[in-house]
Amino acid sequence: MYICICNAIRETDLRKAALSCEGDAEATYACLGKRPNCGQCLDEAQEIIDAERMAVACNRFAVELA
Repeated sequence: MYICICNAIRETDLRKAALSCEGDAEATYACLGKRPNCGQCLDEAQEIIDAERMAVACNRFAVELA
């Protein structure tokens, strides 16, 4: 699914970038070589980035407890 129509950024691309880039949605877009145009996607993009990073953190914590 496309998250950013202006830059043709797919959810899978955003999730991968969230793991290798630090910062907010705009910083993550920059890691992809893009920048927001209209900005309508930024809230949803940030939610996806936060969720992906949280999932990874939870998985790491679960492994540490095991």
